[in-house]
Amino acid sequence: MKKAYIAEFLGTFWLVLGGCGSAVFAAVVGVPGGTDTNPLGLGFLGVSLAFGLTVLTGAYAFGHISGGHFNPAVSFGLFMGKRFPGNELLPYIVAQVVGATVAALLIWLILQGSPASIIEGVFKGGNPLATNGFGDHSPMGFNLVSAFIAEVVLTFMFLIVILGATDKRAPAGFAPVPIGLALTLIHLISIPITNTSVNPARSTGVALFCGNPALLGQLPVFWIAPILGAVAAGYVYYSFLEEPTRPDANYDV
Repeated sequence: MKKAYIAEFLGTFWLVLGGCGSAVFAAVVGVPGGTDTNPLGLGFLGVSLAFGLTVLTGAYAFGHISGGHFNPAVSFGLFMGKRFPGNELLPYIVAQVVGATVAALLIWLILQGSPASIIEGVFKGGNPLATNGFGDHSPMGFNLVSAFIAEVVLTFMFLIVILGATDKRAPAGFAPVPIGLALTLIHLISIPITNTSVNPARSTGVALFCGNPALLGQLPVFWIAPILGAVAAGYVYYSFLEEPTRPDANYDV
């Protein structure tokens, strides 16, 4: 097995464990047997930072091995931007989805050891296990159209940041910082809309263990919208912003 596939597995595992895990375990820390919450809970800003930090740290840990995609939409966007070979798309996506699924399973298993009141609290809301959704499963009730637009546009901008930060003309060695901050900003914008996907693997992993078939039914939106946004960004960057003399065969990220 290629080292790159293991790196993508581990990086996506880390993203889901850190990001979704913070939302499940630490966003609002419930007090067993009561309705009060612990003021040490991370809250909205903390979860946004957690997702950004997983990408920042994961990119530094694994970026030199696999490019640090951790996201099928990123792989598609880099392919469209002529930074990634098409024959690697499927194995990267498989590694990413498996990593996200194992992380989601681990979150679910850890959760089973908590008091019944905490388990009930996690699963009774519209986004159990930090799942993504729209309509009744949007944190603020946004409909399908709003969710789709948000996911397309925010993934588009995420890929523009990734492609720009990893451009040969950009300062070397700093790419994980703007990429991680961009993902934090994206979560600050869209947690109220869809609970923020921009990553089909992240959406899939937790949906498989959330116990709600309706969320599995909404899952295709969180594949189609991010990939559309990423592909559009790859095309725009390569066509209008890329250095014209850059050789297409250079896949370094």
